[in-house]
Amino acid sequence: MSTAQLDRPAPAPGPAPGGVLRRVRALRHTSPGRLQLLLTTLVVLGLLTGLVAGLTAAAARAGTDDLGDRAQPLLVEAETIYSALADADTTAAQAFLAGGLEPAELTRRYEADLDRATTALTSAARRTPPSGTAAEAIRTLSAGIPRYAALVASARANNRQGLPVGASYLSTASQLSRDSLQPQAQMLFRDARYEVDRGYAGARASWWSALLVVLLAALLVTLLVTQVHLSRTTRRTFNIPLLVATAVTLALTLTTAMILTGQRSHLNDAARDGSAPVALLAEARIYALRERSDDALTLVARQGSPEPGKDPYEVTSRELTRRLDQAGRGTDGSARQAVDSAARHRRDWENAHKQIRALDEGGRYDDAVRLAVGEATTQTFTSLTGDLGRALEDRKEAFTREIDAAGRGLGLLTVVGPLLALVVCGLAAAGLRARLEEYR
Repeated sequence: MSTAQLDRPAPAPGPAPGGVLRRVRALRHTSPGRLQLLLTTLVVLGLLTGLVAGLTAAAARAGTDDLGDRAQPLLVEAETIYSALADADTTAAQAFLAGGLEPAELTRRYEADLDRATTALTSAARRTPPSGTAAEAIRTLSAGIPRYAALVASARANNRQGLPVGASYLSTASQLSRDSLQPQAQMLFRDARYEVDRGYAGARASWWSALLVVLLAALLVTLLVTQVHLSRTTRRTFNIPLLVATAVTLALTLTTAMILTGQRSHLNDAARDGSAPVALLAEARIYALRERSDDALTLVARQGSPEPGKDPYEVTSRELTRRLDQAGRGTDGSARQAVDSAARHRRDWENAHKQIRALDEGGRYDDAVRLAVGEATTQTFTSLTGDLGRALEDRKEAFTREIDAAGRGLGLLTVVGPLLALVVCGLAAAGLRARLEEYR
């Protein structure tokens, strides 16, 4: 072994296992040691409380903003796509029944429906991730809508020439819409509803909120324990910096409770008075449109009424009735009035539908067609869908109003929470340092 190796000093021993714990236990047995432990605890709790307060407010604000800026608009766009495709299918069938050159009003409505669907589809594509069921639905719709429009154009061209093959083209177009396009739009709609539900969970930031409540409670308890300990050991009833720190902590607690409780209350109102009725009314309007499309396609087919139990109109009618009942119970104010008006117009439309079927089955096909595309029947149905549209817009506004209210104060809490926590740490240090100086 070399002399250099013999003269090399041995490495300093590291801290023995459990050394930190032994030091903490040792501090507990002296008055200044206990004060140091309390000071450390208060500072650590204060810093953690400030950090978590900022993170909780930031998470709640991000979730609320995402709900209002992406998730709910995506739901509205999905409903627009769905209802526009359903209305286009209905309008195309109504125009076909008119025979010859289609009425200009119906043509404009059909083209407007396709434009609405295409515009909403483009906007929805920007709000969805590049992969997943929603993205696949958007791709299918993007490819299918032009094909549907081409089939309807062929049906119109043949119908103008009086060729029977026009009905076949229209039937194929309607089948494409109902079997592919509308189911894809419905899938997008359901995915958007899931995004809204997930958005509410993110906006509530439940885990962060629960952790913040625990930290605030622990900080308050530690401040009270510290002051009681000082009062007993120093014979001084009050420690002004610690009293102020307690008051600041209470202010932070109350401010946090008010902002987060208010946010959750508005989120609950947005869900109850906004998202839920919007989804329900959207489905009701879609089923209403499908009802009239079913009625028109039955006339186009010239095959009389379908067999009992196999009539798509009956299935659609049951679904519409159920959703109108639910919407009536789940809305109030002007939305409830619009739903009640829609229910009355629905009864008038049902009466018109029964007359149409009676004329068709009685061999008076031309009279049935005239009634189906006539001004009175069209006005009744337009009033039905218009009432549902007004109720839908009213609930959209309610959602926007509640979401805006839910976001108030969260940005302030993001900044004020950490600042107040730092103030508490400074006051705790000032209050205990003065007592520690007395032991030097």
